[in-house]
Amino acid sequence: MFSSTQPPTGPSDSILAVDDSPDNLFLIDAILGEAGYRVCCQADGASALKSLESNPPKLILLDVMMPGIDGYEVTRRIRNNPHLPFIPILLITAYDQSSVVEGLDAGADDFIRKPVEVDELLARVRSLLRLKHSIDEQTKMSRQREDFVSRLTHDLRTPLVAADRMLQLFRQGALGELTPPMQEAVRTMIGSNQNLLRMVNTLLEVYRYEAGRKTLAFSTVDLSELIREVVEELTPLAQEKGLKMAPDRIEPAIAVVGDPLELRRVAMNLVGNAIKFTDAGHIDVRLRMRSSEAILEVEDTGEGMSEADRAIIFQRFRQGKHKRSGSGLGLHLAARIVAAHDGSIDVQSEPGRGSHFTVRLPLKSP
Repeated sequence: MFSSTQPPTGPSDSILAVDDSPDNLFLIDAILGEAGYRVCCQADGASALKSLESNPPKLILLDVMMPGIDGYEVTRRIRNNPHLPFIPILLITAYDQSSVVEGLDAGADDFIRKPVEVDELLARVRSLLRLKHSIDEQTKMSRQREDFVSRLTHDLRTPLVAADRMLQLFRQGALGELTPPMQEAVRTMIGSNQNLLRMVNTLLEVYRYEAGRKTLAFSTVDLSELIREVVEELTPLAQEKGLKMAPDRIEPAIAVVGDPLELRRVAMNLVGNAIKFTDAGHIDVRLRMRSSEAILEVEDTGEGMSEADRAIIFQRFRQGKHKRSGSGLGLHLAARIVAAHDGSIDVQSEPGRGSHFTVRLPLKSP
């Protein structure tokens, strides 16, 4: 292993150079060290991958042809490692265009040909480090924004909960008798406040999942009973709209390993949306077991969705164009919950022909 003996000319970026040729490493170390960079040299792909675990550099200079693990495979492993931050990879190759194409397809960001010219090497290094710094700054800003929204959302819950309790006391007459117009006004205020509280709670859950701060309590869940309870709870809402819905298409004794509260959230969202967006007809809720998975289907006779809406419906803040569309968080959160259970969710829909959501959950521990 070689390391730079040249002192940095100020705050320097760390660069990992990987090449099985000691002469090439010596040359790269000398050029970059003279320019003020901190260089760590590794003679093979396996050693380079191991060093990344404890000390990720700002940039990797990677020889393509090495014994054992070649540069292509090192690149693929780096790009497939979810625990590593983005690190630009500069391939060093003495071969033809096809090797460059293969390297870029594997995930490299740039390449330079041997024999290396000093000015070109430094220019490409500077360019990739600018890219690295830009992405790092964007990531930092994104995390700060998400942390701010998470904290703000959490703080919003306190006054909303307090307002809900106070309004309930008004409705119950605990603070004095209300006239019929006042009762109607309080009911409207309670409904609006609870809608806002649900939105805030959903937003908070979304950011917990996206920040990796959500802890799931896995246990064996009687999914059949859970879905039946959700249907029975929401049936009065369907009946108010003249919709037919009954829990008679739910196979009994289907158990999965999961978080019961989160799975209930998924079912409530899907069935609740079906009621919300359906004005006439029926809503079918089906649960069956096939092979090694439980399959939940929620199908309605509502207005349906266009192909463009289906493409974005599970994205954050991307609600459909329906006039009753909400915050665009419910289905996104449902998708995150299902993914956390190693499952899948998809939708089939056409305008004017309703929507058909399908959730597949494995009959095993995530």
